[in-house]
Formats: sequence, structure tokens, C-alpha cells
Amino acid sequence: MTRAETAADLAVDEAADPGHARSARALVQAVRWRSGLSQDEFARAFCIPLDQLAMLELGQARPDTALTAYLRVVDHAPDVVREALERAGL
Repeated sequence: MTRAETAADLAVDEAADPGHARSARALVQAVRWRSGLSQDEFARAFCIPLDQLAMLELGQARPDTALTAYLRVVDHAPDVVREALERAGL
């Protein structure tokens, strides 16, 4: 990977469709940034361990398939996810 490709990978287009995110890191960052929540708020709101979210945003971990799908649902319908989590008592 060239330096230019790496720099492009770090850039997050807040309007980008999460399905077209350039990396797992960009996907996680974009979804959270579009939510307008801090890492702590996002982690609490969507039941994601804060340390895991931080590692994902730093590119030190990659989301598995289930978490990637969950993040896409959160990005598409955050209120529905919050309601479902609340009904589940989470």
C-alpha cells in the first residue's frame, strides 16, 4: 500500500455510504461521527465496549461480520436500534 493510499484510507467522508467505506476503521469512524456522539456516548448507547470501539477507530482491531452489519444498521436506523435495545433491557 502506498503512502497516498494510506492517507486516503484515514480520511473519512461523513457523507459516504457505509457500504462504500474504504476500510473497517473508516466505517466505524463514519458511523460514530455521523451519530454526533462521543466514543463513550456511542459505546453506551449501542452496547459496544468502549475499549473495543476505541481500538476499532484506531485501526488496532477489525470488526467481525456481525459487528459490521450491526454498525450499518445503527447508521441507517439509530432510533430503531436504541428502541430495540431499550425493549431488551440493555
